[in-house]
Amino acid sequence: MNLKTEYLGLTLKNPLVPSASPLSRSLSSARELEDSGAAAIIMYSLFEEAITAEAESMARFLHHQETGFAESSDGFLPDHHDFENGLTRYLEQIRRLKESLDIPVIASLNGVTTGGWIKHALELQQAGADALELNVYYIAGDIHQSGEQVEQRYLDLLAELRGQIQIPINMKLSPSFSSLGHFIGRLAAAGANGVSLFNRFYQPDINIEALRLQMRLHPSTSAEVLPAMRWIALLYGRIPGLSLGATGGVHTAEDAIKLLLAGADVVHLCSVLLQKGPAYLGLILRGIEDWMEEQGFESVTDFRGRVSALTVPNPAEFERTNYIHVLDSYSVAPGVMA
Repeated sequence: MNLKTEYLGLTLKNPLVPSASPLSRSLSSARELEDSGAAAIIMYSLFEEAITAEAESMARFLHHQETGFAESSDGFLPDHHDFENGLTRYLEQIRRLKESLDIPVIASLNGVTTGGWIKHALELQQAGADALELNVYYIAGDIHQSGEQVEQRYLDLLAELRGQIQIPINMKLSPSFSSLGHFIGRLAAAGANGVSLFNRFYQPDINIEALRLQMRLHPSTSAEVLPAMRWIALLYGRIPGLSLGATGGVHTAEDAIKLLLAGADVVHLCSVLLQKGPAYLGLILRGIEDWMEEQGFESVTDFRGRVSALTVPNPAEFERTNYIHVLDSYSVAPGVMA
């Protein structure tokens, strides 16, 4: 059975690609993912703010030592280059993964400034990353900032990077754009090789006893695949050369099959692997194979996009018509209303 797929110009043995998570920090976990069938691996994110804060903290520490000891000489203090920071560890992990795995290794960069993105992206490329995923984790909280300004922020970052690096670039996007299809078309024109739909923003909660914000991690659920499924179905076949990745909420083979039927080139997994372990990827892969055998499909390309907006009899079912139909067909449970 042929499960091969093309993603970001890379030929993958199947469509299952673990997304950025702590599992890529460990060589043993990464090997287990590959042994279970992972077609590529996206590394945990490198956060520009964390690297900057670490460097500033080290600089303050060394400066304090210099000003606190009158007898200290130039040779008394260790050279700050002797300290291994987060960036150094990340670059070394890329090299280790490339040496240990036979599957592509995709770096993940979460940044906020153009200069920081370019500097770190070049280093990731030089370390051997096969592609780069840009996770622009940006909440437009400024009420004076227009939607066009927000989109331009992404486009400017992408254009700067595309002019500096040669490896494929994937943009991980949130659903919070007013005209998502048009914006993705602009990203493709600016040099994006693919998009991943959708970035899962972790939401702050409120502690009503302490009267303050608190951070909680809520694992995804299968219901969260539906927004990505809809938009991938609407985009499939409409932007030539652009890879479509689905991320967020994939927990079962059924979830993955739905996204492939909509037109996804790859399906990303995270929460389910953290909850059930890397080996669970193999169960999802076997579930896809069993379904293909039942349906008589010999390859992923036989059914990819079979339920996209280009192929269904009524494409409007992916849009407002579906909304109206669902509301009109809803039945209230007996005894709820008089």
